[in-house]
Amino acid sequence: MSAHKKAVTRLDSNYMQQYDAYIARQHRKKKRLVRRLVLFSIVTMLIVGGLTVYHLKQRSLQADKQEQYEQLQDNLASLEKKEKSLKEEISLLNNEEYVLEIARTNYFFSKEGELIFKIPDKSPSY
Repeated sequence: MSAHKKAVTRLDSNYMQQYDAYIARQHRKKKRLVRRLVLFSIVTMLIVGGLTVYHLKQRSLQADKQEQYEQLQDNLASLEKKEKSLKEEISLLNNEEYVLEIARTNYFFSKEGELIFKIPDKSPSY
């Protein structure tokens, strides 16, 4: 082959017109396909991004609710302990001897013939 190009004359025939139209249609089809693929990719990315953001918000909300649930469980446990101790105290307060012992200790209530002396908690320092 020689280094220079051979010039080929183009025939203006019915076949060549149909071939040119076919090539133009193929080019337009390819262009539409690329546009559809780009649009589909953008829509897909928007949907995936939206779902990702929604998922992250839901995980954050779930973590907050879990923390709140644990706090409420701790609160419930402490209230149940308090209820148990209060029920024990109620049962003790139904005992007359226990009530009299509290009255003697806190309010200086004495038995017959008993004298009560109050001793100061701290000794005076001079």
